[in-house]
Amino acid sequence: MTGKQILVVEDERPIREMIVFGLRRAGFEVREAEDCRSARSQLADRRPDLLLVDWMLPDMSGLELTRQLKRDRETRELPVIMLTARADEPDKVAGLEGGADDYVTKPFSPRELVARINALLRRAAPGSVEEQLEYDGLRLDRASHRVMAGERSVVLGPTEYRMLEFFMTHPERVYSREQLLDRVWGGNVYVEQRTIDVHIRRLRKALEEFGYDRLIQTVRGAGYRFSTRLE
Repeated sequence: MTGKQILVVEDERPIREMIVFGLRRAGFEVREAEDCRSARSQLADRRPDLLLVDWMLPDMSGLELTRQLKRDRETRELPVIMLTARADEPDKVAGLEGGADDYVTKPFSPRELVARINALLRRAAPGSVEEQLEYDGLRLDRASHRVMAGERSVVLGPTEYRMLEFFMTHPERVYSREQLLDRVWGGNVYVEQRTIDVHIRRLRKALEEFGYDRLIQTVRGAGYRFSTRLE
């Protein structure tokens, strides 16, 4: 996948130059920023196809920049890969919960980074989301707005349907209540965060009859995740 534009936000020049060299060699158009202020300026000038952002930056953390971008309607769908030396699980959870679409720990190989970028760009490409989504026999048909468990119909309210659709198009990622409010209800609608728990319970109850309620997992202290397999 070539011709796509990547914005690299990294303050350490040797690392940035290595990343830029590898990406250009792979056929990407690359722009550079050494801090969040410069990144913001370049984003306003021209939106890239993907953002690579280092966690530790001089003026603001890359995590906070990512959170801001995901709260903004203009940039919320911009794919973001977090680059960081933080390899502990709590840091990875914080990065993904903060809105990063992928997380690459330093040191990393240029080939791995290019592979991660291509995979994320494929997922983010218009029309890449299939009309039918299916995990472990639970099927959601976006064209007919129906949810099936095998040959049986699952009756869902409109909000529960939107929530399940979001989960099934973003599997195995933890989303906080705030993120779910933003993605399912939209940023201009005021809804209390505890409302999320009510709709999660309703969704689980509708799926429970068919044994799929376990796909909606609670991640203590973080939010909710959709698993692709019954455990």
